[in-house]
Amino acid sequence: MLFFEKKCLITSSHLTFSCTAVNYIIMKDKIYHLIQRAVQAPDLLPEEWAELLALTDYELQKILHRSASDLRVKLCGDAVALRGLVEISNICTKNCYYCGIRRENFHIPRFELDLNEIVDTALLAQEFRYGSVVLQSGERTDTKFIDKISEAVSRIKKHSKNSLGITLSCGEQERAVYKEWFSAGAHRYLLRIETSNRKLYSQLHPANHDFDKRVECLHLLKECGYQLGTGIMCGLPGQTTLDIIRDIEFFADIDADMIGMGPYIVQQDTPLAKFSPDFESEKSARLDFALNMIAIVRLRLRDVNIAATTALHALAPDGRERGLQAGANVIMPNITPTRFRSGYQLYDGKPGLNENADSVRKALQESISSAGFRTIDDAWGDSRHFKNKNQ
Repeated sequence: MLFFEKKCLITSSHLTFSCTAVNYIIMKDKIYHLIQRAVQAPDLLPEEWAELLALTDYELQKILHRSASDLRVKLCGDAVALRGLVEISNICTKNCYYCGIRRENFHIPRFELDLNEIVDTALLAQEFRYGSVVLQSGERTDTKFIDKISEAVSRIKKHSKNSLGITLSCGEQERAVYKEWFSAGAHRYLLRIETSNRKLYSQLHPANHDFDKRVECLHLLKECGYQLGTGIMCGLPGQTTLDIIRDIEFFADIDADMIGMGPYIVQQDTPLAKFSPDFESEKSARLDFALNMIAIVRLRLRDVNIAATTALHALAPDGRERGLQAGANVIMPNITPTRFRSGYQLYDGKPGLNENADSVRKALQESISSAGFRTIDDAWGDSRHFKNKNQ
């Protein structure tokens, strides 16, 4: 007997099926085939990518993440590149509404490592066999800061005998500055766009923060010869899944080599915090969404480097390892002197503020191995995408 009520039941003498269950099976089959198509070629429609990004079903998420991870191993290998992160200063001229070190956050003490501290800390990476460092700071364009970065990069290259790769993340600069830092020895640069949606960008920044300037800087970095890194925050107030898919297409259009992205995590001393009053209850869902994002980027951009960010670790103790299992292949352990770390909290709950850099190295080795991967010791870990297009 066939009849339709609220639950839409199909009954027989032996079986009772709900339409909900049948629909789930159909949906699951559809998603599975979408994932398989994406593995074969990154030519899904935006709406189809968005459907994968929005997955909340545990089983389907696992299929998505495993497929992305398998593709990463096929195209980039099973090794994880480690980059020692040195937070050299939290002094920033920018006033972004989401950032804990924004210019008008008067609740944090400002700090700046001196030249010797920057170099000595960076050289710790060599001791830990990371092979690469990231020098990160708030955005400044004054001559003193520019000269300091140039000298720090030159000294790191000299004292490491050119064995350390150097990534900079020091914000928007003029072409001459980027060229100067590249000539000094930096060869990768991370400048996150945060969102490619102009309207959303304007809602996240004061009026004097120029979207076009940000995009221009990305192009300047490529012209200067850097391996280009960029990225976004996912889960921003006002952001949609289609916004994020368009962001990924933006990454493809500018031919980025590295993607550093993570979940948006509230910093209570910022204007944007009031738009996420229930953030604590959303952590699990935000992590799942961020892992989906990593998987989608891997499937769409194939051979780029993707970082499993500290923000993932802030949402769950195994967040970075789960990022690796969703398609990421870079981790940036913090080697900043512990006395400065509390001043560089871009978001609340940042982990590792008091962790010893040596013990972190040992723990990372174990956790990466338990996630099914191996580390690259004493290697720069350059983007396979950058190598492939420059052969």
